[in-house]
Amino acid sequence: MKTKATKQKDLEALTESLQTAKSAMVVSFAGLSVSKDQEFRNTLRTAGAQYQVVKNTLARIAIKDTQFEQATDSFKGVTAIAWTDGDPVVLSKAMSKFMKDNADIYTFKSGVVDGKLIDLTQLTTIANLPSKEELISKLLFVLNAQAQRLVTVINAVPRDLAIVIKQIGEKAPADTAPAAEAKVEEPAAEEAASAPSDAAAPVAAEEAAPAATEEAVSPAAEEVPAATTEEAAPAAEAEAAPPADETPAAE
Repeated sequence: MKTKATKQKDLEALTESLQTAKSAMVVSFAGLSVSKDQEFRNTLRTAGAQYQVVKNTLARIAIKDTQFEQATDSFKGVTAIAWTDGDPVVLSKAMSKFMKDNADIYTFKSGVVDGKLIDLTQLTTIANLPSKEELISKLLFVLNAQAQRLVTVINAVPRDLAIVIKQIGEKAPADTAPAAEAKVEEPAAEEAASAPSDAAAPVAAEEAAPAATEEAVSPAAEEVPAATTEEAAPAAEAEAAPPADETPAAE
């Protein structure tokens, strides 16, 4: 039998633990074996909760002025309390499953989650919610997926730009080749156009030379008077005939 000092120490320890707890579940049991009790404790310990079979009088004193005081009416008969300062959903999942699997031994009385009094139905509803770890995992998955999409988009911009630049580079020689050919053909066309002019120049010169010669000769011929020509002819004939005095004496 516990002494008064021991009971006082247990009360102080329970009160201190409940002061920082976020949720608590009050249960009752009947026909409990040692092995089943140990199994229940291990389940709650895995969920990050503490578990203790309590005296109703001490329990009522411990929960006074706390959020669990609204569950005071549940502290009757055989009573045990499980509480946690961690994720209440984890405790709710563990408690709900164990209550369902061992309904012939354990009975759920009431619970307080985030300051709200709940019954077994509400406990089951909370147990079906994703835990904090699951929510964080899903959130990280979503964020990671978005980050991967963002990285893909960011990487796609320079990649697409590189592809465009490459296509432009591959297309540029084909576009500039006709231009280069055109530039080569233009001087050739200019040479071809200038060639006839150069060839025509000598021909024109040759045609101009006779004309110039004729022009140079014809004026001189036209300038000699016809009378002068007639006068020159008798004079030439006279110079050709011998003089009369030079006839031989024998005659």
